[in-house]
Amino acid sequence: MRETKDLEFKEQVSKTFLKTVSAFANYGTGEIKFGIKDNGQVVGVDDPERVCLDIENKINDSIQPNPKYDLDIDKDTRVITLRVYQGTNPPYFYKSKAYKRNDSASIEVDPVELSRLILEGKNQTFDSLQAQDQNLTFSSLETALKDKLGIETLNQDILITLDLLRKGKGYTNAGALLADHNHFRGINLVRFGANLNIMLDRKDYEGISVLDQYNFSIDMYRQYYQHEEIKGINRELVAEIPEEAFREAVANALVHRTWDVNSQIKISMFDDRIEIASPGGLPSGLSKEEYLLGQISILRNPILANVFYRLGLIEQFGTGIRRIISSYHGSVIQPKFKIFENSIVIILPLLQSVPVNLSEDEGQIYQAVQSGNETTSKINGVVGFGRTKTLRLINSLVKKGYLIKFGEGRGTKYMLPK
Repeated sequence: MRETKDLEFKEQVSKTFLKTVSAFANYGTGEIKFGIKDNGQVVGVDDPERVCLDIENKINDSIQPNPKYDLDIDKDTRVITLRVYQGTNPPYFYKSKAYKRNDSASIEVDPVELSRLILEGKNQTFDSLQAQDQNLTFSSLETALKDKLGIETLNQDILITLDLLRKGKGYTNAGALLADHNHFRGINLVRFGANLNIMLDRKDYEGISVLDQYNFSIDMYRQYYQHEEIKGINRELVAEIPEEAFREAVANALVHRTWDVNSQIKISMFDDRIEIASPGGLPSGLSKEEYLLGQISILRNPILANVFYRLGLIEQFGTGIRRIISSYHGSVIQPKFKIFENSIVIILPLLQSVPVNLSEDEGQIYQAVQSGNETTSKINGVVGFGRTKTLRLINSLVKKGYLIKFGEGRGTKYMLPK
């Protein structure tokens, strides 16, 4: 047993645990166990009933506002478990500071994150705040609304309906993002050559409407990843990477990124893939599994998302990732999703109906799995390699995207992408 992001050990009660109480209340439910050393050794506490009262008093006197929590005593080990629940009124302060978990430590949040917590506590979002820029024009938005919804002209009533303008308060940040010109960082798009030192093409789409950023990115994608082939008497458009996947990835990056960070969305184009890196990790309360399955949709910029939805640039909220995966149906290599604390990277590989660039040994492993051998022992029995070599080859195929790993330990299985 070891400390994690949502589990902390304390040999005894000291005021330092209050930083972790603040962190759990702000960002996610977690537990603090008193009577366990940092190395996981259980030592218990003396007079646990009295210690529980001390913990209660310290939380009630030091954390503002008071968070929801439970205390439980294990009578056999004399270990006290303090479970702190994520609150609905952040930020939760300890000594006028708000904290978050960084791996197994509790650290003070920076001013940008504190601003987000304050907005969350007020049930507000960044795109709903009043924009710095108030001298705005909307020709790109007007054209898009005319084409999609058939409006005759973009007037103030429509801007108010879309929550881009508020009576007596001016334009919102969502309005500024959709305006023809603004001060926000946009998209940096680079087409690379044989290595990262060779840039064949580069575009910076900054200070312009997010609609233009989206459309210009699609144009550059089509330039490099679509071509026409003549088959018989027909001319067919061939996409090396599904356009639907690229559209969804760019739309997701624009709609779900953190716009209060002075950073660009980075689109890196390579011969064998496209990588879209978006500032901002997952919204608070959304797990990686929920993100990938589209079970819950937590909109970081709901006003902006609503406009994209009305324009048909995104479909039902929360389905974007599933649509990306679905567009790769039948490909032996699948898209990848890398989720970090402050960014999300979507990797879109070229469509492949059959494996390419596999060594002879890798090909044998692939064929063994293709024949229905899912476990390491069964695969090894077919190919006849040593176990170490078999695992090395399997891991290589997983890294390349030709195999998908499920489970852990003895329950681990390997399958081909669907």
